[in-house]
Amino acid sequence: MSQQLENIDEVLSNHKLSKLDYANIKKILNREPNIVEIGIFSAMWSEHCSYKSSKVHLSGFPTKAPWVIQGPGENAGVIDIGDGYAAVFKMESHNHPSFIEPYQGAATGVGGIMRDIFTMGARPVASLNALRFGNVTNDDKISSHQRFLVRGVVDGIGGYGNCMGVPTIGGEISFDECYNGNILVNAFNLGIAKSDEIFYGKAEGVGNPVMYVGSKTGRDGLGGAVMSSDSFTEESKSLRPTVQVGDPFTEKLLLEACLELFKTDYVVGIQDMGAAGLTSSAFEMAGRSGSGMIMHLDKVPAREEGMTPYDFMLSESQERMLICAKKGSEQAIIDIFEKWELSAAVVGEVTSTGNMELFWHGEKCADVPVDPVSEEAPVLERPMRRPAYLDGLASVSINDFDKVSNQKAFETLIASMEVVDKSWVYEQYDSMVQTNTIKKGGMLDASVVRVKENGKALAMSSDCNVRFCYIDPKGGAAAAVIEAGRNVAMSGARPLAITDCLNYGNPENPEVMWQFGQGCLGIKEACAQLNTPVIGGNVSLYNETNGVSVFPTPSIATVGVNDDQNSVLMSSFQKEGNILYLVGKTKSEFGGSLYMKEICHTVAGELPTIDYKAELALWDLVIEANKKSLLECAKDLSSGGAAIALAKMAATSGLGCDVKMSVNDTRDIFCESMSRAIIEVAPENTEAFEAMLGDTACEKIGTVGGDNFTCNDVNISLAKLDEVYFGQFTKVIEQDI
Repeated sequence: MSQQLENIDEVLSNHKLSKLDYANIKKILNREPNIVEIGIFSAMWSEHCSYKSSKVHLSGFPTKAPWVIQGPGENAGVIDIGDGYAAVFKMESHNHPSFIEPYQGAATGVGGIMRDIFTMGARPVASLNALRFGNVTNDDKISSHQRFLVRGVVDGIGGYGNCMGVPTIGGEISFDECYNGNILVNAFNLGIAKSDEIFYGKAEGVGNPVMYVGSKTGRDGLGGAVMSSDSFTEESKSLRPTVQVGDPFTEKLLLEACLELFKTDYVVGIQDMGAAGLTSSAFEMAGRSGSGMIMHLDKVPAREEGMTPYDFMLSESQERMLICAKKGSEQAIIDIFEKWELSAAVVGEVTSTGNMELFWHGEKCADVPVDPVSEEAPVLERPMRRPAYLDGLASVSINDFDKVSNQKAFETLIASMEVVDKSWVYEQYDSMVQTNTIKKGGMLDASVVRVKENGKALAMSSDCNVRFCYIDPKGGAAAAVIEAGRNVAMSGARPLAITDCLNYGNPENPEVMWQFGQGCLGIKEACAQLNTPVIGGNVSLYNETNGVSVFPTPSIATVGVNDDQNSVLMSSFQKEGNILYLVGKTKSEFGGSLYMKEICHTVAGELPTIDYKAELALWDLVIEANKKSLLECAKDLSSGGAAIALAKMAATSGLGCDVKMSVNDTRDIFCESMSRAIIEVAPENTEAFEAMLGDTACEKIGTVGGDNFTCNDVNISLAKLDEVYFGQFTKVIEQDI
């Protein structure tokens, strides 16, 4: 079985393994590894699969609550949403593949996250995505390429999701020069299942068959997990073969076949084949139950000629699952998948050896102990150093720059790519399929679907202000948790749990590791204070090109429950004559703000104050007042402050407003103080609403109505506002077409 590898230095280099790794592999095996075993260790010990740089920082996340059914460690997290039902959700990155091949990279990211959900026994009902691109507004090669990437990624997400019949109901998209060399594509999916019918990824019961189902295996995606564990250089264009190719029509069949299978009692465990394909799925399933496994790789359905054991173990062909079945159910399972025109084959069985034994036409081609591959993967305590760029950053203020009129500032901010309506994006997504969408993309803040099984609604939001994370990596990560939760609460839902995508630069850079460690501390603090545990997620490192890392980008997706699907709060104006309130304290806080970036052309300053008590008070006020039917709409204040939030509310509703808010500095209408919201209340309910305020800071600031948008010294006609807000994005993104 074992044969001496020639050019071992070259082999190790190609597999991103160190000499120390090689010494550990020999120690684990008590012999020299062969090329198949090298491939297995390479994939399982890659950053993408082993989390070797991040593991030490991830321990200690709050992961438990009475409503958490399954926390981190499975295909997806699960929370109880009442009446015997559960929400299953997760977020994952597909950054590197999407930069190399935007359509397929984004499409297979969507396909992979959906498999994570339906592997757990849930039917996917909603998708979000968090997208980050570089500068798209300039007339140069970089911006032209970024516009090409935007079009390709959006096309890939829409193409896959629409074919699957799963609505994409929202998300976020932002632009910054730091993503010129590395875009970020983070995909979120949520499914519904009965809370006592959740399936897990385990292989147990000696003699139980291990079955392969789904698409046939080809050579696409070979080395994908290893590729996603390295930085980009100019040569990275040659990595195109490491990007998988997706087939949403096959995945739709796989979804239906799996859901039919779950109605039987044939399944012991089931695992999606994602990064590192058959290798990670087999080792994870055996590892979760301390079992061993025999697999006959020549029995794996193949779609290419001349494939080797190495190819079968490391291919990342899409739309595939590994099942541990009850002995005797093999033919019944094959019949289900063949009915759905999918491949199905018995490829092995569970053993008690604790080893993964691989055979090729009867001859053993690999024999690796399961536990050490995952348990003895390198855990690195990489050096950390506070970034030098932070020195002096906090002392920068808007007063260091020339003043511009609020009218001019408003016209710049409302036209910025971060603010303008993204209907060009979300109109390519089917947001209404399944007919459960209550609040979709473009309707501001959280997106909402009804749960027809129990009459409740699920609200979800993805957020991260990357400028906050740049000027204060810990506080910025906490602020992302806070804002995602606030968006959910503003829809009337109680935030219950988060999933995350932690996107950072090169972990071999001590300053990046410091950013990452601080980000984890911020998430831990915020989740503990807000009672929104982390139930799963993903780490994406090496988001760096030619030595330039992206800003720290911990994307946070929060999910919450509204007990009544008929009382979902909207985020734009509802009726002329209604009263507007600003809840929360407004201070001259501009650190990391959109104003600083667009008007002062810098990312600097001190992070706005974080006050968890004030944040929870705001959530409770809105949720409880909404239960009493006192509110017409609620919108959180974030990027661009009160003036921009109100302008979005006006544009999306077609209703003007006349607002006068109290400020210490005239520019405070654009400040980004946290724990604030605009609340719309009908005149007959103002007294009851004000009686609920208690100690919460609140100011009556104006009324809804008219053909103009007025906020202090800013004034614009609704017609002009609409023209900019709804027309700008398409004009920019399609300029090369």
